Amino acid sequence: MVYAVLLITSGRLGDIFGPRNMFAAGVVVFTIASAFSGLAHDPTQLILARGAQGFGAAMLAPQGLPIMTSLFPPDRRGGVFAIYGSLAGLAVLLGPVLGGFIVTNFGWRWIFYINLPIGLITFVLALAFIPDLRPGLRHRLDFAGVALASAGLLGVVFGLIEGQRYEWGTVWAGITIPEIIAAGVAVLLLFLVVQWRRQDKEPLLPFAVFKDRNYTLMTLVMLAMGFAIVGVFLPMTIYYQSVLGLSAFAAGLAIAPQPLAMILMSGGAAALANRYAKYILIAGLSLFAIGIAYIAWTAQVASNRWSFVPGLVIAGVGMAGIWTPVFSLATRDLQPRLAGVASGVISTVQELGAVIGSAAIGALLQNQLAADLHSRAASYSAQLPQPVQGPFVAGFSQAAKGGLEIGRGQTGTNVALPAGVPAQIAQQIQQVAHAVFTQAFVDAMRPTMALAIAVILVAAIGSVAIRSRRASASLAAASEVETPASVA
Repeated sequence: MVYAVLLITSGRLGDIFGPRNMFAAGVVVFTIASAFSGLAHDPTQLILARGAQGFGAAMLAPQGLPIMTSLFPPDRRGGVFAIYGSLAGLAVLLGPVLGGFIVTNFGWRWIFYINLPIGLITFVLALAFIPDLRPGLRHRLDFAGVALASAGLLGVVFGLIEGQRYEWGTVWAGITIPEIIAAGVAVLLLFLVVQWRRQDKEPLLPFAVFKDRNYTLMTLVMLAMGFAIVGVFLPMTIYYQSVLGLSAFAAGLAIAPQPLAMILMSGGAAALANRYAKYILIAGLSLFAIGIAYIAWTAQVASNRWSFVPGLVIAGVGMAGIWTPVFSLATRDLQPRLAGVASGVISTVQELGAVIGSAAIGALLQNQLAADLHSRAASYSAQLPQPVQGPFVAGFSQAAKGGLEIGRGQTGTNVALPAGVPAQIAQQIQQVAHAVFTQAFVDAMRPTMALAIAVILVAAIGSVAIRSRRASASLAAASEVETPASVA
């Protein structure tokens, strides 16, 4: 929540204080918060430290785009974004694998402690090698805009993230999740009205960024990708560990072909994106959808981890054709003075897409699983002795209300049995229960992944409206010289 709420404000602060300085400060906050996360002794301390990590991440995340657009002209950004995308793909590959390895062999605290040397090195390198480029014009922070944007985003993000926990009902004092989300939307609408009235001053959100059609379309593509990535990897993570029984480490290795394919193909996509960005993006989105469709079609209870390699490779090739064109098109006609806020907006939109995806995919998956668990339990109960059939079906009818879990917690093998049940019948019940869960989950994950595929295809269709050539007006505006305040 902290991360999503502060991205737009952080992007604007980068315009004021310089993106290099905000990036370095964010690294410091994130690194210190990582130390406190590892030292936490109870859930409250860990949650507070994680919130501080989100604060640091929000400070540094929007600064990369303005730094790259300041240092590199449009015709050289394709290769830069390809490197950026390749490293992002490497992070996606190493995160689950190293995370699983560290947790398994050293304990969960070390997934935070490992950030300490990385943060220190990053801070030193940032100050040593990134120039402190700032616009010659002085900027002022719109405090009213910050307050409204933060309050509105907090209401929407909190409601979407916590909706399932409260079963979309009352949170406290008669206030419900829908009311919190509606209030957040209302505040965001008020924020837009206030920003519209301040466009001739120093608004937090200059509407000029949306005059560029390509930038606006790319924000929508990022919204779709934030939604789709959650829609794909949430059910797949549960499937790998709860249905196939893989460890976190093994599940990370099983997903590895996707980011590997993305890394290998990013260079070629970047070379073509300089001239054919629109068509590379459409092809990338389409291939991503095809790869995910293959995975959804192939998934069976009896599948093994390698059954999905073709789909993962196709999806990885597709993602290689998405990130470079997205950033190239979003920044091609962007005025340098708007780079910080534009980066904050596009990062916020992507994060909102992920939050909306988590809520929508989680709710759809849980509701579909609840229905499938009941129907499968009713069907499979015929294999059990008559006296236990009714309680067996009733137990599964309530099973999904406890939320989705990963691993052994929700495989159907932990069914509570009354005392005195003979060992042979107990084993039979556990076997049938496991069969019910695994088959029901496979049945439920397909429609959830289909929703993600539909969102990707909508983004691909919308990308047809991308302007292939630079607008002369935008070029003229972008050619305005903004003198750096200092160069370190």
